[in-house]
Amino acid sequence: MSDIAGFARDELYQLSELVRMTADFHGAEIAACAELARATVEAGGKLLFCGNGGSAADAQHLAAEYVVRLVRDRRALPAIALTTDTSVLTACANDLGYDQVFARQVEALGRPGDLLVLLSTSGESENLIRAAGAASRAGLSTVALLARGGGRLRSLVDVSVVVPTGRISRAQEIHLAIGHIVCDYVEKSAMEEQE
Repeated sequence: MSDIAGFARDELYQLSELVRMTADFHGAEIAACAELARATVEAGGKLLFCGNGGSAADAQHLAAEYVVRLVRDRRALPAIALTTDTSVLTACANDLGYDQVFARQVEALGRPGDLLVLLSTSGESENLIRAAGAASRAGLSTVALLARGGGRLRSLVDVSVVVPTGRISRAQEIHLAIGHIVCDYVEKSAMEEQE
């Protein structure tokens, strides 16, 4: 039992150190993401989220926070997870290839003034790279939450936050925390707008 407790303590200490490093070195990028999200919602745009695997789950989680609420009762905010429509995902993967599953939805649903949020621990997923390209062509702003140096995706978006880790689970934990911080900021702004 003590070995497990020690392991848990060490893991949490490592996580807290990564949180500190991210806060110390990436505050400006996180603020830029928050401001883009706030400006998008305030101007009547919507947020589109996408990612693969655990990042797909985080995309759904974050979209739900905007539509329902994070902390405060307020108006619903427009957000869509591009990871949830199994008919679209499977039809696109079958007919056009998995590399197109998010780009196709950006083409269909994205409008100038919207914001595409990409979550990736590698920055190398072809379907996210193509989604960023589709967003750029359609006039959407783009932000990416990344790790492992950011990969190719880093240079294809307007704002990126590259968490300084190569560990997938840690990157996803920090991405979710950043997503909550951004949502909290947007939610507060929406509440002030209602008053």
